[in-house]
Amino acid sequence: MHTRTILLVLVGILGIAGIVAASGIFTKSEAPVANAPEVLSFEDCAAAGYPLMESYPRQCATPDGRTFAEELPAPDPTYLNASADNIVVTNPTPGSVTGKTFTVMGEARGGWYFEASFPIEVQDMSGTVIARGIGQAQGEWMTPDFVPFTAEITVPESFIGEAVLVLRNDNPSGDAVNARSVSFPFTIEY
Repeated sequence: MHTRTILLVLVGILGIAGIVAASGIFTKSEAPVANAPEVLSFEDCAAAGYPLMESYPRQCATPDGRTFAEELPAPDPTYLNASADNIVVTNPTPGSVTGKTFTVMGEARGGWYFEASFPIEVQDMSGTVIARGIGQAQGEWMTPDFVPFTAEITVPESFIGEAVLVLRNDNPSGDAVNARSVSFPFTIEY
């Protein structure tokens, strides 16, 4: 009977030890590593040697579970016979991400308009037009000053990916020498 009591006590001790181990009472605490680099950005994370993910933009993950995305510089708009002194687009911005329906906003000098409007296109990366819109002056357009404009654009539901926004001056003469435009890449995701 003495052996049976010892066996029951041992089983009880092992059971209690298992419960304690499972509850984490004796587990090692996650103390900060001495001399660990402070990570506040993608650049800090990459410089610390943490793993980089194969994504666009690239991402870096720290051991504590934080993730940092690489910030890419915004592309510059491309002007054809024009400059930022003729037209400025404030939404969307070069390199931004939009949904299938979005509002184009900005301001253009009165000479960009004809009858208070001008054409806008969305092209895929091969140059195929996937959507069109009309920039409408939001004030008196017969002026040499900047006049705000807006346009609602909707692209096909099937399209997702990189695109190019093209804003052209309204050129009723059709003469190429009078054609002006500004364009830039952006991404349509949702």
